[in-house]
Amino acid sequence: MKVIKIVTSALLLVCLFAIKSNAQKKNKPINPYLDFVPNRETAIKIAEAIWLPIYGKEIYDDTPFIATLKDSSVWLVKGTFNNDYMFGGVPYIWIRKKDSKILKVIHGK
Repeated sequence: MKVIKIVTSALLLVCLFAIKSNAQKKNKPINPYLDFVPNRETAIKIAEAIWLPIYGKEIYDDTPFIATLKDSSVWLVKGTFNNDYMFGGVPYIWIRKKDSKILKVIHGK
């Protein structure tokens, strides 16, 4: 009888440990070292998705869009000035590489 209680207690402890381990895995980030904005193309697509509702389809007058990685952690995406009259400006956006957080959005004047 004593052996059955010890084995049951051991199995219960193993089950509780497995449940706790599984719960901890669910709360972990996918990969803390993964960059969610790994390249220029992704940064430009994110920029377009943010600019379009703010500035409208006129942003496509400022193509091609140029993405540059600053300090290996933030993408700066900007439009290209194509106006012959030198009026107006282009959109700019700063996107954090590791988590795709939008840090700043402006449009030059």
